[in-house]
Amino acid sequence: MAHHARAGADGSPRPVRGRARSHSPRLTVGDAGAPRPATLEARGWGWRYATRRAWAARETAFRIDAGERVLLLGASGSGKSTLLQGLAGVLGGADEGEQEGALLVDGQPAAEARGRAGLVLQDPDSQTILARVGDDVAFGCENLGVRRDEIWRRVRAALDAVGLDVPLDRSTAALSGGQKQRLALAGIVAMQPGAVLLDEPTANLDPAGVVDVRDAVARALDATGATLVVIEHRIEAWLPVVDRVIVLAPGGEVIADGDPRTVLIERGEELAAAGVWVPGIRPSFPPRPATAPGDVLLSAADLVVGRAVGSPAAGPLDLDVRAGEVLGVVGPNGVGKSTLGLTLAGLLRAQGGAVRAADGLAAGAAPADPAAWTSTALLTRIGTVLQEPEHQILRASVRDELEVGPRALGLEETEITARVDELLERLRLAPLAGANPYTLSGGEKRRLTVAAMLAARPRVVVLDEPTFGQDARTWSELVAIIASLRDGVDDRGPLGVVTITHDDAVLDALAARRFALAPAGVRA
Repeated sequence: MAHHARAGADGSPRPVRGRARSHSPRLTVGDAGAPRPATLEARGWGWRYATRRAWAARETAFRIDAGERVLLLGASGSGKSTLLQGLAGVLGGADEGEQEGALLVDGQPAAEARGRAGLVLQDPDSQTILARVGDDVAFGCENLGVRRDEIWRRVRAALDAVGLDVPLDRSTAALSGGQKQRLALAGIVAMQPGAVLLDEPTANLDPAGVVDVRDAVARALDATGATLVVIEHRIEAWLPVVDRVIVLAPGGEVIADGDPRTVLIERGEELAAAGVWVPGIRPSFPPRPATAPGDVLLSAADLVVGRAVGSPAAGPLDLDVRAGEVLGVVGPNGVGKSTLGLTLAGLLRAQGGAVRAADGLAAGAAPADPAAWTSTALLTRIGTVLQEPEHQILRASVRDELEVGPRALGLEETEITARVDELLERLRLAPLAGANPYTLSGGEKRRLTVAAMLAARPRVVVLDEPTFGQDARTWSELVAIIASLRDGVDDRGPLGVVTITHDDAVLDALAARRFALAPAGVRA
């Protein structure tokens, strides 16, 4: 693992204080010389995590020449993220997993070529290290021992390359999601990698943010000539940037490789059937609701929401959550959608106005404000799926994670087993029941957090970007599950569903009532 260090006045490394993070992708790239594009190669490569019986990837084979721009596709769980981490040299040693075959960067093992491939993840908050923009971009260069004057030349050039025009002393916490993703990219560019590896960098961005980040990547590649490998499920935005598509089958084997247009047109139907998102091929939609929305379960009046006291993010606003209806909360990044979701779920207190649960939902859990309820009362009434799955994973195996809610409710073992087994099958997680949740793919983690929420059988569910990281098949399955909650498939009857998303297709499929969130001070 690379050590976090800053360069002293003499160029020698010295420790710094900051968040401890293992295998930081920001520390795996760059060298002190001029940038040159890297060649990437997989020779029958495979990786099995130490806590897993099944291989995350196996028999992966390809060669990417210097300067190529590649879109890496595949169904959820096909090993795409594991492959990128392997190319970046951050998978760890024999104590963390077993490797077969070889991953090469410029002809040498990827783990020995750290500094030639830089990895940018989908969650920008997990990659923001320091409090000010300039310091954050400089962080990786400082770890590499780059001269001080050269560092700041690189910082300014990298910010220009990605189009992030903000002062160097701007607070990183004040940036939008799209700006944070460009900040992470600038940190990579400043370290002058030979290859840029992007793992769903636009998954949680609004449409404008997607275009901003894609254009930032294109500018950076034009400026550096670096090789590109990008993973995305929704691929339309990236087709103008890439010149090659590689498709992985479940298990990691390459099943298609070539010109994007050729692969997607000639193999489109086949790839779509395997779960790959193909432009022009729409996944199946569930039927529209058969009845009108029912009773109000949760309501907000003059509601003002915010994370920090005295710093409202949105409101005042009025809304109702009804049984048998999906309320789709929409709006650009940074407008307070996730904050609203947490407030409706009783996990944040309102800064103004009120959230009230109807008598039928609040029964036995008075007062009416969910923020005043106990965690057990919330568990069976309002279930929440957060935007970042890792923020709500509590146990060391998938099965144990699904048992958390039922055990907190004091259910009998037979009932716990029945609920968990049903959810494992329903969300395609049964083969992973004994796996450590942190070794799952992004899409698998999302399905796990949805399943864990459902295990407690709440009456209202708040879902923040529930379909991010899903392939076309699992997207359809998750949407069908949400539709079944809306319509009522058991003795609970129809549920109230709040969905926060940038995915218009989800809202169309669920016949959602859209609620466009306005900035603080503007009534929605």
